[in-house]
Amino acid sequence: MDANNTMKFSVGNEKERQVKEILSIVYGALVEKGYNPISQMVGYIMSGDPTYITSHNSARKLIGRLERDEILDELVKEYVKNL
Repeated sequence: MDANNTMKFSVGNEKERQVKEILSIVYGALVEKGYNPISQMVGYIMSGDPTYITSHNSARKLIGRLERDEILDELVKEYVKNL
């Protein structure tokens, strides 16, 4: 690494990665418990009620680390990228 070059640090990319990772874990936990993960996650996003998310694999605790607007932001970005 050249000490004369400026390193770029991006907090946004790390946050996006964290949101994706948490959503993946939550999705998997909901599937494992036999829930419809899309319906449950939509219910959580719309209401903010954490009981829509199972506590299995600490999914409820993990999703509680995120703001609902962060979740929506990431979901919309991914949707638009795949149009």
